[in-house]
Amino acid sequence: MRADRTTFHDSVLAALVAVVSLTLFLTQDVGRLEAQGLVVDGLRRPDVLGGVLVLAACVPVAVRRRRPLAGLCASLVPETLLAAFGYGYGLGGIAALVLLYSVASHRGLAVALGGLLLSLAVYAMGSATGPVRTAHWSAHLMMGVVLVAVWGAGRSLRLRRAYLEELKDRAARLERAHAADTRAARAEERSRIARELHDVVAHHVSVMTVQAAAARRVLASDPEVAREALTAIEHTGRQALAEMREIVGVLRTEPGVELRPQPGVRDLPALAEQMTEAGLPTRLTVDGLPEGGLPAGVGLAVYRTVQEALTNSLRHAGPGTKAEVTVRLRKCRLDVRVSDDGRGEGQAAGRPGGPGEPGHGLAGIRERVALYGGILSVGPKSGGGFEVRATFPLKDGP
Repeated sequence: MRADRTTFHDSVLAALVAVVSLTLFLTQDVGRLEAQGLVVDGLRRPDVLGGVLVLAACVPVAVRRRRPLAGLCASLVPETLLAAFGYGYGLGGIAALVLLYSVASHRGLAVALGGLLLSLAVYAMGSATGPVRTAHWSAHLMMGVVLVAVWGAGRSLRLRRAYLEELKDRAARLERAHAADTRAARAEERSRIARELHDVVAHHVSVMTVQAAAARRVLASDPEVAREALTAIEHTGRQALAEMREIVGVLRTEPGVELRPQPGVRDLPALAEQMTEAGLPTRLTVDGLPEGGLPAGVGLAVYRTVQEALTNSLRHAGPGTKAEVTVRLRKCRLDVRVSDDGRGEGQAAGRPGGPGEPGHGLAGIRERVALYGGILSVGPKSGGGFEVRATFPLKDGP
């Protein structure tokens, strides 16, 4: 469709140029030419042959954008014949100017320079051999300036068009890069939210499962203990729902959602107490934290690491297990150690690092630790039990 419109427009332009050129050819007058300071010697009167040559010089304008150089060459041939047959030179020059402009604006620099040189050469030959000549060199200079100006206008248009195309291409590249960054950010956000949801759900559900099992065992023999376990289950479930509502509220960006600070090292005592109540006695040692506290991201990573490690101990280490959590600030690093003395069957079969499949929880923790340049090691202890160690580098030491 676009090619058809281009051809139609160029054909209309060719018809207009033909009308103007033919009118100039038929109305040429020797007296007017001599009054302009031109020397006329043997000028041939307009006839059918001359008119056909003028029209032939204008026809290539119809292909000026598809084949500009070929059109310019085809137009210069009839113009040269007009000068050779004594009709005068330049009567069909409007078509040549249009085609020279088209070559400059639609072709590369080398082809455009070739078209300019060809036009200058044909003009020089016609001026030397045609019946109409000028005695003043300034007229030839003026014609040369006109040809160069037309060529320069075409080159300027081409450069502007190329600049606009480059801007469009650059904008498209930036848009694609922005879209890729957005997709990556969304993927990272989904991964972060998945880790948060897993940490919240897995921890609380594990605690609730252990407490429910304990309540079931003592339901008949000690209803008071069972009632306490059920109360703890209710509290843990409400806490899990509250945390999940916060995460979902952030996703929905609902106004009025009350957001609490992300958990950090300051929340470890409450976590240890909760695990102790759930049946995993936990001893916590926090030593040498900086006065200004840890960065929020590092603090959250420490909390989730300890939470996931204790949750795995609660689920897999077996009854009678004790856990120990140590968070200690060393020179330019923070060491986190979570160990237990469990010897249950799940110790070897279902825990990360054993023969079983590793869970998604510690895989997410490994990503958290790596995000802050830390190192995570997971595995059984030599004397029995299981251990999770994480080291976080810090910019400033104590």
